[in-house]
Amino acid sequence: MSTAPDIKPSAFIGRPQSRIDGPLKVCGRATYTSDVDLPGMLYAVPVGSTIASGRITSLEFAAAQAMPGVKLILHRGNIGRFYRIAGNSIDTGFVDENRPPFEDDIIRYYGQYVALVVAETFEAASAAAAAIKVGYDKTPHDVSTTLEPDGKLETQSERGDPDKAFDDAPVKIDETYVTPVETHNPIELHATIAHWNGESYTFYETSQAVANHQGTMMQMMGLPKEKVRVISRYLGSGFGGKLWMWPHSLLAAAATRQLERPVKLVLSRKMMFQNVGHRPTTQQRVRLAATEDGKLVSLQHDFVNHEAIADDYTEDCGEATPSMYSTPNLRVTGGTVKRNVGSPTSMRGPGAVPGLFALESGMDELAIALKIDPVELRLRNEPEVDESSGLPFSSRHFVECLKTGAEKFGWSKRTPEVGSMKRDGLTLGWGMGACSWPGLRFSAEATVDLRADGTARVVCGTQDIGTGTYTILAQLVAEHTGIALDKIEVGLGDTSLPLGPVSGGSAATASVIPAVSDAVREAIKTLLARAAKIEGSPFKGAKAEELAMSGGHVHRKNEPPESGVPFARILDAAKLHAASGSGSAKGGFDDPLKKKWSIHSYGAHFAEVTWDPATARLRVSRVVTVIDGGKILNPRAGRNQIEGAVVMGVGMALFEHTVYDERSGAPINSSLADYVVATNADTPKMDVTFLDYPDTVFNELGARGIAEIGLAGIAAAITSAVYHATGVRVRKLPVMIEDLLKA
Repeated sequence: MSTAPDIKPSAFIGRPQSRIDGPLKVCGRATYTSDVDLPGMLYAVPVGSTIASGRITSLEFAAAQAMPGVKLILHRGNIGRFYRIAGNSIDTGFVDENRPPFEDDIIRYYGQYVALVVAETFEAASAAAAAIKVGYDKTPHDVSTTLEPDGKLETQSERGDPDKAFDDAPVKIDETYVTPVETHNPIELHATIAHWNGESYTFYETSQAVANHQGTMMQMMGLPKEKVRVISRYLGSGFGGKLWMWPHSLLAAAATRQLERPVKLVLSRKMMFQNVGHRPTTQQRVRLAATEDGKLVSLQHDFVNHEAIADDYTEDCGEATPSMYSTPNLRVTGGTVKRNVGSPTSMRGPGAVPGLFALESGMDELAIALKIDPVELRLRNEPEVDESSGLPFSSRHFVECLKTGAEKFGWSKRTPEVGSMKRDGLTLGWGMGACSWPGLRFSAEATVDLRADGTARVVCGTQDIGTGTYTILAQLVAEHTGIALDKIEVGLGDTSLPLGPVSGGSAATASVIPAVSDAVREAIKTLLARAAKIEGSPFKGAKAEELAMSGGHVHRKNEPPESGVPFARILDAAKLHAASGSGSAKGGFDDPLKKKWSIHSYGAHFAEVTWDPATARLRVSRVVTVIDGGKILNPRAGRNQIEGAVVMGVGMALFEHTVYDERSGAPINSSLADYVVATNADTPKMDVTFLDYPDTVFNELGARGIAEIGLAGIAAAITSAVYHATGVRVRKLPVMIEDLLKA
């Protein structure tokens, strides 16, 4: 394990910073995709199927075509050809729904696009879409939530003999845990604005991955890269649902190509439940066995998730399991089940979030069976290395997360008996759960300009999905140069910029650090080389390596910044607009670093619930979270990430679940009135602590991603607290009032 190295104090890194894009958002000047308004723009509205399985037999659209303002009705007969992508790759193109729109007449899920209306106004397009009549040959569908795997479960990780160890153990638990379909519900709806100018496309997209979106579109439309530009300046959150391209983007592309006018297509809230992914139902069996003193001897984690009829998707619920705790015998297996639903997709913390609900719930149940404190049980099973690979941890401070969280929460005052803790006439429940998330980084490029007007510009083709990426890039430039944040321009969200990583997997920050740092160092190197040579420079004749840039000044290394001159004076004397530098870094799921190190972030959640049995009222009242996420570049934005994840975890534990109508196959609670998410009224008091252990194995600043780890484990902490208060063990999320009435 690493220890915190000596890091020099910084005015920019590791300090709370206000977001540089905040004023634009507060004043309404930040342009989101559906805000874009191009001359001559038309409006598109898709028509979705009203069955979940079958075949289209007729499409009557003559009346719709004759309605005022209607310009085009696209369907299978006139949309033209789209291709499938060569292979799902995060670098060149990735989709979860492989079938292009209108490729055949087969219906595989409710809401599948069957036509598209394009008109002069949104109202005209909506009216015409409602007038289209579709005939179907309906066949039986299956949207059931009881999962039996299609075939044998595949082994994901295995060591020792877990079956024999389980059978021989004195204390064991064998339970099944279920998480429901959860639907992404960012306030910003999915949208595409497509513009064909006669030679190339420009797409304004609600995208968490503009480079990947470009790679997917160029493959499916059969165009070279230079013919496809994708822009996403600001995103109203995505939570994974906007990582990959969805069929509506291709519909907009076909419409603008045929009409040679810009086309705006914004999905409805109902379509968000049908056409752009969701977290799938998972069913997980967890078997844990231990000695009487609490040492794990066997851990088995078997999971199944549903997937679409025509697509493959695995929710890797066992991702965190093999390395979380020490045990000589372990097996993780997984499988899938086909259902008549749209394709599942990544949702904040894919795999680990539902997986740790099951594993951490199992650990709590094992602790009760052993009559050992849940924190103590985890402490007794702390591994020295990653036992799934034998690799050392790059940085693991999980034990400190547990101990710090327990102290801050007051865990020592907990009495283990169900219903034994009271406050203000209410019953208290205390529970805890661990969290983990892998350290990921992807390929990235960046360019930095130090400009003659005393400002700087940094650009990268990644995007800011609301997590503070604009501010992070400015901080990185400021750290190396001392230029004030308000004098640094950041350009993001455009495939015309240097290649940027996806904003997913909590990987964007770790990915851009080396690229931006190398770029700014190159720019400084150019600046100092000129300072040592040009006429009018106070450093003419010095060696460039004797000079430095800090505090926005060029100065001699052994002298303070104010002894030098503002860097703009050097550029002015050199008659240069800017000193520029470029940087790049490689990464990916096959990152060579992961052959040497096990790289993860860790944490622990402690949750308090209050329970009033007279009214069956349950509330999450308090959460303490401690995160070991390496160096936190901006604690203000970082704390916001964890707090948002905790609130999302309250929703996961108590509210969120998408319900499908067995008769039609439609998601029936497909609105924000019927799909309940946590709101301000449900937000508990939160205390977030970051441990400061930079993971310099991972990158020079030691930062790992934290956007997803805050959601992992929190649902288990809440349901464990529910059990402690009520005696009801909820193994199928969300907790329902019907469950609690059993108390």
